[in-house]
Amino acid sequence: MSTYDATGSAARRPFSGRRARAGDLILQGVAGLAALGAVVLVGLIVYKVVQGSRLSLSTFGLGFLTSTGWDPVHSQFGAANLIYGTAITSFGALILATPLALGVALFLTELAPGWIRGPVTALVETLAAIPSVVIGLWGILVLGPVLRDDVMPQLHSALGFIPLFGPSSSGSTIFTAIVVLTIMILPIVSSISRELFLGVPAELKEAALGLGVTRWEMVRGVIFPYARGGVAAAMILGLGRALGEAIAVAQVIGAFNGPIHANLFFQGNTIGAELANEFSNATSNLELSSLFYLALILLVFSLLVNLLAQVIVRRVARKQGLVAQ
Repeated sequence: MSTYDATGSAARRPFSGRRARAGDLILQGVAGLAALGAVVLVGLIVYKVVQGSRLSLSTFGLGFLTSTGWDPVHSQFGAANLIYGTAITSFGALILATPLALGVALFLTELAPGWIRGPVTALVETLAAIPSVVIGLWGILVLGPVLRDDVMPQLHSALGFIPLFGPSSSGSTIFTAIVVLTIMILPIVSSISRELFLGVPAELKEAALGLGVTRWEMVRGVIFPYARGGVAAAMILGLGRALGEAIAVAQVIGAFNGPIHANLFFQGNTIGAELANEFSNATSNLELSSLFYLALILLVFSLLVNLLAQVIVRRVARKQGLVAQ
C-alpha cells in the first residue's frame, strides 16, 4: 500500500529506483543538515531553560505551580496566578476569535464578490504582520479607554451577577488582554480556515446545492464537516500563539501578581508578560531561576499545543485516506 503525507502526495524514499547523482546527494545532505539544525536548536533551548531553572526547581519543586505571589524581597515566588492568567486570556481570546475567524473565512470563500476578496484577504493577512508592540500601544491608547468607559460598564450592568463580569477598575485588565489577543490570533485562524474551505471539492458543494439545500445548509453539512479537523488544528495553533504572547499582553494587562480572582475587569498577569517585565530586573539568582522556571512551563505548554495540532491533522488525514493506516 502506498503511503501518503497530509497533503496527499506520495511519500517516496529518496533516489529509489535510480542512481543517486552528485546534485541529489548534495540536496539530501543540505536538507538533512537543515532538519538536524532545527532539532539541535530546540534541544539547546530546552537545555538552557532547564539548566537555568534548576535552582528554583530544587527550592520550590512542584509547589511552584500551586503557590501565588511574586515577592523578590522575601524570595517567595509562585506561578499559580500567572498560569491562571495565561490560561484565561488565551482561551478567552480563542473563544472570541474562532467564530469571527470562521465568519471571515466563509465570507471570503463563499459570499464575498470577487472584486472585494483580494483586498480583504490582504488586509486580514496584513493584520498578522503588525508588530505586537504596536498592537499593545493601540490597546493602551485606544482600546483600553473604550472598553473601560463603554463596554465593561455595560457588561457589568447586564451580567454583573456572574463573577467574571465584576466592577471595572481601569483600562488595563484581563479583558483588555483577551481582546488584544483576539485581534492577534484572528488572522492566523481565519487564514488557515480560508485555505481549508477553498480545499473543499467543488463537486461536493455543487451536489449539495443541486439537491435543493440552502447555502447555509451546504456550509453546515458539507464545508464544516470536511474541514473540521483542520479548523481544530488552526484553533490550537492560534491558542499556541496566544499562550506565548508577551509584549502586547504586558502592555495592557496591568501586571497584578496578587491572589487569583475571577473578575475579568480587573488587572492580572501572564507568564509571558511576567518574563517580559521582570527578566532584565531580576535581583537574585533565585528570582532569575524562577523566571527560567516560568519559561520552562510556557515551553512545555507550547510544545504540547503544537503536538496536539499535529495529532489532529494526522487523524483527519487518515480518515480522509491521505495517510496509510
